[in-house]
Amino acid sequence: MAAHEEFSLPGRDDLLDKARALGVEIPYTDDVSALLTPVQVAGRTLPNRMVVLPMEAADAETDGAPTPITARRYERLAAGGASIVWFEATAVTPEGRSNPHQLMLRAETRAAFKRLVGRVRKAARAAGRDPLLILQLTHSGRFAKPEGLPQPVLAHRNPFLDGLLSLPGNYPLINDETLQALQDRYLAAARLAHEVGFDGVDVKACHGYLVSELLASFTRRDSAYGGSLTNRSRFLLETLARIGDDAPGLVLTSRLSVFDSIPSPFGFGVDADDPAREDLTEPVMLIRKLIASKIALLSFSAGIPAYKPWYGRPFDKPAPGGVTPDEHPLEGVARLLRISGLLQCEFPDLPVVGTGMSWLRQHFPHVAAAAVASRMMSLAGQGRGSLARPDWPGALARDGGLAPDRACTTCSLCSKHLREGKPVRCLVHDNRLPGPAPRPGGRRSGKA
Repeated sequence: MAAHEEFSLPGRDDLLDKARALGVEIPYTDDVSALLTPVQVAGRTLPNRMVVLPMEAADAETDGAPTPITARRYERLAAGGASIVWFEATAVTPEGRSNPHQLMLRAETRAAFKRLVGRVRKAARAAGRDPLLILQLTHSGRFAKPEGLPQPVLAHRNPFLDGLLSLPGNYPLINDETLQALQDRYLAAARLAHEVGFDGVDVKACHGYLVSELLASFTRRDSAYGGSLTNRSRFLLETLARIGDDAPGLVLTSRLSVFDSIPSPFGFGVDADDPAREDLTEPVMLIRKLIASKIALLSFSAGIPAYKPWYGRPFDKPAPGGVTPDEHPLEGVARLLRISGLLQCEFPDLPVVGTGMSWLRQHFPHVAAAAVASRMMSLAGQGRGSLARPDWPGALARDGGLAPDRACTTCSLCSKHLREGKPVRCLVHDNRLPGPAPRPGGRRSGKA
């Protein structure tokens, strides 16, 4: 590992020279046309390989309904030119919200979500776009803060995470009966997502939230949801199967953490002897089961933001109070590219979405295009990068590249706002928002 450095690689040769010095492989091409080629997803021909990845924003009403700020964000993203717009983590229960202003889809917010989808599709059509709209469904688990203060729901006890919340050793775990009942809430939310016009749903299984934590519940004893991989993956697989049976027209997927970076036996996809190295044996086994459950594509991730966020999103600066990693960000980018390549090679017929490349700034499309051309991924996604520049896919198609002065600076200020429960936006490139910001416990007037 090399020392952490902030981005200072303006040219192609600068990037490749740094990669060689670090001993990592970074693909690169001057021709970005691979990102502009069509791809088949769920029987639908998408016009390009570009994806807006989900980025939670904490700007919903207190009842979970989207606000005008929510609508503004997704209208801009849908008009921006990506083939897939992956909507952010949306809670399926009040107690599963990560903050008091997280989106929540239930009967009471159905009409507001229907208006949101209508506005987003109208904005997309006006720009000549027709993106696939996927809604991410979630329960925040140990990171739940439905009223602004921690109210963790644990799937297992984890000494590396429990201390972050000062939890006692006897803190209760969610029981099997509650987990079984929670599947009904996912099913109800998926049914509503179908009714209001989303094309697909994602049962979120990443970043240490509840479903992700279940996958790592090796030490959960005497439970149908712990111990063996069959048990640990039961909730995810049964939930997807039930959604598929109930709403066969929905595109099914899961954003899956394949490498938690937490020492064994408390992390999923982790080498038993070295938590800094991935072991994809179980993730590959799980993905085979997900394919059998009819998922149409896979968006993977790594790391747990509250623990070591750089494993999933290499950055220049950590969020205030965070830790600067003991590796160069380009090493993190290379790790995610390597994992993507391994997964795409293992599952050549499953569209895999690449991730973690925002740190590359203007080099992102050149690296992503080279990865797509060499079958290291089928599609390339940006989360933070899409907040910084919602129109990046259209700009790339028009200009053949992206301007560095409009790129995400990976400053982590968007993450800071989310942790504080504030509306999330790019504080570098998007300082103007319509209307007043929502306040904890308050409700802003207006409809999405």
